[in-house]
Amino acid sequence: MDTMEILIRRIFPDEFEIFRRIRLEALRSEPASFASRFEDWVALSHEEWRQRLHDPVFVVFNADEPVGIMGLVRERPAKMAHRATLVMVYVRASFRGTDLAVSLLDVVLDFAKGEGICQLELAVSAENSAALRFYNRYGFIEVGRIPGGLLDRDREVDEVFMVRRLRAVQPCDAETV
Repeated sequence: MDTMEILIRRIFPDEFEIFRRIRLEALRSEPASFASRFEDWVALSHEEWRQRLHDPVFVVFNADEPVGIMGLVRERPAKMAHRATLVMVYVRASFRGTDLAVSLLDVVLDFAKGEGICQLELAVSAENSAALRFYNRYGFIEVGRIPGGLLDRDREVDEVFMVRRLRAVQPCDAETV
């Protein structure tokens, strides 16, 4: 990996094949890192893949090859629309330690701020120590746990909830969302 030609951008429903490729790679290579299962996603129709791209999904490309992904799901109710959840966070193992995850998070943070999102939230396996360190380093704090929140095969694993404030909510935000 001498030369990297990195591009991070949002992908759209007509690019569902890119999404499918990197999402299935993530689920296949890191099954314990996700609440979703490979078996549940591999069977989706093309239309279902397109539908899942209505929420913003950002992909890291090295040249034309997708090597990372991060999604953002905004809360829909008006009283919660200042919040969004990070989902599907993945960077291919051979690209870890290159700051691609930081760059990807920065792009998603900028997008979220531009959309008026004030708070980012996420859930992560308590056993994913690398992810927990990463999120702590970049301003996320643990706000709770669900004991046995995930079942990994027949094993119960705690799910950790984390939050990062992006800015204070402005009184007029509720009316403009």
